[in-house]
Amino acid sequence: MRNIRNFCIIAHIDHGKSTLADRLLEYTNTISKRDMQAQALDNMDLERERGITIKSHAIQMRYIHPADGVEYIFNLIDTPGHVDFSYEVSRSIAACEGALLLVDASQGIQAQTISNLYLAVDHNLEIIPIVNKVDMPSANVEEVQDQIIDLIGCKREEIISASGRTGIGIPEILAAVIDRIPAPQGDESAPLQTMIFDSMFNSYRGVIAYVRIMNGTLKKGDKIKFYNTGKEVIAEEVGLLRMGMFESPQISAGDVGYVITGIKVSREIKVGDTITHLARPCESPVKGFEEVKPMVFAGLYPLDTDDFSALRDSLEKLQLNDASLVFEPETSMALGFGFRCGFLGMLHLEIVTERLSREFDQDIITTVPNVTYFATNSKGIRREVHQPSELPEPNHLEKAEEPYIYAQIITKPDYIGNIMKLCLDKRGILIKQHYLTPTRLEIVFHLPLAEIVFDFYDQLKSSTRGYASFDYSLLDYRETDLVCLDIKLNGEQVDALSALVHRSKAEYMGRRMCEKLKELLPRQQFQIIIQGAIGAKVIARETISALRKDVTAKCYGGDISRKRKLLDKQKEGKKKMKQFGSVEVPQEAFLKVLKLND
Repeated sequence: MRNIRNFCIIAHIDHGKSTLADRLLEYTNTISKRDMQAQALDNMDLERERGITIKSHAIQMRYIHPADGVEYIFNLIDTPGHVDFSYEVSRSIAACEGALLLVDASQGIQAQTISNLYLAVDHNLEIIPIVNKVDMPSANVEEVQDQIIDLIGCKREEIISASGRTGIGIPEILAAVIDRIPAPQGDESAPLQTMIFDSMFNSYRGVIAYVRIMNGTLKKGDKIKFYNTGKEVIAEEVGLLRMGMFESPQISAGDVGYVITGIKVSREIKVGDTITHLARPCESPVKGFEEVKPMVFAGLYPLDTDDFSALRDSLEKLQLNDASLVFEPETSMALGFGFRCGFLGMLHLEIVTERLSREFDQDIITTVPNVTYFATNSKGIRREVHQPSELPEPNHLEKAEEPYIYAQIITKPDYIGNIMKLCLDKRGILIKQHYLTPTRLEIVFHLPLAEIVFDFYDQLKSSTRGYASFDYSLLDYRETDLVCLDIKLNGEQVDALSALVHRSKAEYMGRRMCEKLKELLPRQQFQIIIQGAIGAKVIARETISALRKDVTAKCYGGDISRKRKLLDKQKEGKKKMKQFGSVEVPQEAFLKVLKLND
């Protein structure tokens, strides 16, 4: 066990984690040159298309230290950098003893660098700071080293200069992993104590749990049980994670590997649970990672109501692969049965809907994202409101309450004006601001949770060039002036686009949604009228003109009355078509309408 090193790579998005992981795999001969491809660990089509890491990926490497000739086993977990996938990072950190903190030499320390670093420090991980992309012409190595020294208080000589593209500094990184990161602490003879840090579903083999063994030894054929769910099973196969799954007779304390139990029902395995022996259980479960905090709630409904159970199965299987997704059943007057899902952000929502479509062939409708409100009616009954249809009529509504959050933003002083404007526009209340260091400032706001749902992250990132890090915790519920904004197409209400908004934002939201729909909806043979309304009062309107067919093309010359007759006949046809024609809103339009500021 003293030759094992478990570590992860943490950084801001686009700082070169996956490229550095590629070089480490190449240098340790885990992947041959022939099989090598860019982003080797990113095995999802979506990850390659967008150039981002969505899932954390574990892989084992073997490396012989040139100084003493001893072979070491490295368990590397490559993590995502986008803030919407920070839950993946927290789970990876819980399975490791050390972390490579990667900072781009041309961009310096950014938002996710700080929040991921705090996660690692909270778990007492050994941090190895690395300045990446030192071969770039715009690299500013010394200034970035100063930022790292300010942030973590290390010595300058402890910071490694590297380049994931050219392979500079790879031997130094591997030597630092051996010398600085401690070997796992554990007792192979103690009762089995194993943490599930990830899982996936295989249609032939059932649920595959990715585990980190804290204490004890797990062998093939052992009778085991899950600590929290109480499920008792037999370990059908155990093994290590190399480029694929590598079967092994046993895995012991310190190892990162996988367990296949043949469980086909995804509810019976939970990420964060502890596996122990049935005959000799451990005294307490492993202290897991932090609980997931959904930020955005949206309804997912099948296009065909008969597909409800198929959608539920798909969501359960996807939840195994993405533990930050939470969902519960709900019903809608117009859309029928569906699920209310919690996401970490708008990118997370986009990725989940895309994966449901690609991996599970699900045709779904996504409703407008929202948060949970409380409404008190005229009889004094207070109840939760999850969707617009649950809000009492204005004449029966006594008061409405919305959730407020304690928002903590860490940024550079250069962007203070942009952040103040953004938060005040979002109805925020400034609580305090103070300097953590001469170049880092903390600002605390009380913000309505509903205001950060739509595009707060995107706006915060773009107005601070990605430098601001944002964290929040739920504060309380406060009284608000809430209205239900309806979108109507040719007088028919589109249930999925209804939203609960603050009265002061209703007109702006209604106008923007109508404008956006005008761009996105395909033109029909008849005129489409798009309206934003609060109750019976229309507050915004756009019109999509009908597609015109030249019915007079066949008239060569001749009397004007002949042409008039044809045009009148067409007008009658259009009137009839408008009466019976229904306007279909494509799925892409639903998602794009929600991104009002694009």
